[in-house]
Amino acid sequence: MTEETSTPVEALQQAGADVPPDHLAINPKSPFFDADKLQRGIGIRFKGTVRNNVEEYCISEGWVRVQAGKTLDRKGQPLTIKLSGPVEAWYEDLGENPPVAKKD
Repeated sequence: MTEETSTPVEALQQAGADVPPDHLAINPKSPFFDADKLQRGIGIRFKGTVRNNVEEYCISEGWVRVQAGKTLDRKGQPLTIKLSGPVEAWYEDLGENPPVAKKD
């Protein structure tokens, strides 16, 4: 017997809902980067507020990374901070009332 362990986002994807992945980043050097999914446009709601400055998110772990002002690290990449709280994500190209990926 195998025990199925999946995140709520994976459960929605298996059910046929068109929802973004559980973990996604905009940095091409990240292993969680996916240009095709980012091309569609991802909406992020963090702690009940729609945010448009999210660099990376993880729904199952409940965090987002946002840029810390205009500060850059020594490699010239934006310095980011990790904020914890409830995260919801959806594809913006699906119009009004799209399926939302969130942790239950």
